[in-house]
Amino acid sequence: MSTCFSLADSPSRRASVLSARRNRPSRPAEPPSPLPVLHEYFDALFAAHGEQHWWPGRTPFEVIVGAILVQNTSWTNTARAIANLRAARLLTPASVDRTPLAKLTRLVRPSGYFRQKARKLKAFVGFLREHHRGSLQAMFRTPMAQLRAQLLRVHGIGPETADSILLYAGNHPVFVVDAYTRRILERHGLAHGKESYEGVRGLFEQSLPNDPRLFNEYHALIVHVGKRHCRKRSPVCSTCALRAFLPRPVEGSR
Repeated sequence: MSTCFSLADSPSRRASVLSARRNRPSRPAEPPSPLPVLHEYFDALFAAHGEQHWWPGRTPFEVIVGAILVQNTSWTNTARAIANLRAARLLTPASVDRTPLAKLTRLVRPSGYFRQKARKLKAFVGFLREHHRGSLQAMFRTPMAQLRAQLLRVHGIGPETADSILLYAGNHPVFVVDAYTRRILERHGLAHGKESYEGVRGLFEQSLPNDPRLFNEYHALIVHVGKRHCRKRSPVCSTCALRAFLPRPVEGSR
């Protein structure tokens, strides 16, 4: 059975999540200023598109593999590589750890940059073995800030991949920032394009309830609207659920 780490209950569950806005925990000093309009963006996206059931994966480890392999490629290509690993029965940390690098490289070839990605998979399972006895359960019991710092020291894992692992495989409350997120914020006048990854992440986490289900659904909805409406070229603003929030028409939109 496929396991999706998403806000997968009825609208009443969504309402309960959003009702937690007034109970946000305190954050470190000098955080980004909250943007209440981000609540309205979520409402508009959810009303238009519903639950996205992200991230596709049968196990937490498969989600982690997907987060690494999807770097700089489409999910279609990533899914082909994962299918190869599944057919070879290599979708456990231990099996990837003991598989020769050359074989692993051949299997993940559909994902592109396959030599680098095979090394990244090896680096992750080596980290898991050395620091958490090969156990994902033990890894995800590590306090989130500490685990995030550890992941960022693993070869090939940057902030977006680390946060995808934490959120989608570990159900930790961290917001994932990608190119779609930045594009939407910039076109809507909510960012100027020079913000750091951490700055954008903090903006969402300060503006929303500290709930992984909400962060999961919100990021999935952003990807959905980014692919179908807020394209890099020729954006389709006329039918976008966020069109009412645009401060001005987007150049080249239709």
